[in-house]
Amino acid sequence: MQNECKQITLRTMNNIFLLLAFLFMSAQTNVFAQNILSKGQFNYLVKEEKGDLNRDGKMDRITVHMDTIDNTYPLRLQIFLSQPNGKWALAVSSTQIIEPQYPTDKHGEYNGYQIPDFRIENGSLLMWSEIKGGNITYEFKYEKGNFELINIEKLTNNATKGYIDENTVFTETKFNLITGVRIETDSTNSEKTFKNEKRIKAVLIRPLPKIQDFKFSDKDRY
Repeated sequence: MQNECKQITLRTMNNIFLLLAFLFMSAQTNVFAQNILSKGQFNYLVKEEKGDLNRDGKMDRITVHMDTIDNTYPLRLQIFLSQPNGKWALAVSSTQIIEPQYPTDKHGEYNGYQIPDFRIENGSLLMWSEIKGGNITYEFKYEKGNFELINIEKLTNNATKGYIDENTVFTETKFNLITGVRIETDSTNSEKTFKNEKRIKAVLIRPLPKIQDFKFSDKDRY
């Protein structure tokens, strides 16, 4: 009887030991998995677009993914170019072209702007973004292995009361980075304060900005 009790006790201790070991390993696995996720898992597809970007007659692909694990909710743009074998090859991957939804400098507050929209038109990649008092559209063109910024169109207004009235001035900016010509046009909708003023500047930027180097904060440069 004593031997049987000892055997039962030993088996119980072994089972407890195995259980503790299992729990320890599970905890370590969870920590490891969390560490992987914390390094950036862009797990939510926000946008996908297809079109010919490198002028080879085949469909290329762009995607925008959000990392819902990171508290700032960063976003990643990726561009995949078609290959002769029918597959896509990653050409660009950027996490700095789109501002996170909850930037660290805003201490967890929403950045106030919707996620930029990307589309492919006439062989160009267009990026439409909200900015303070308006919006801005960037046009990138594939040239010699890079997507270069070639055109910018921006529309802003000077409304300060939270709404647009008859005194609001709208400013349209068109900037052709290839020619270096930047045109600003001010206008109003009111007959009393009608305004139509145009300003033309020469702003030469060389080399042309590449999409992989472009930052969301660069909007202030143009």
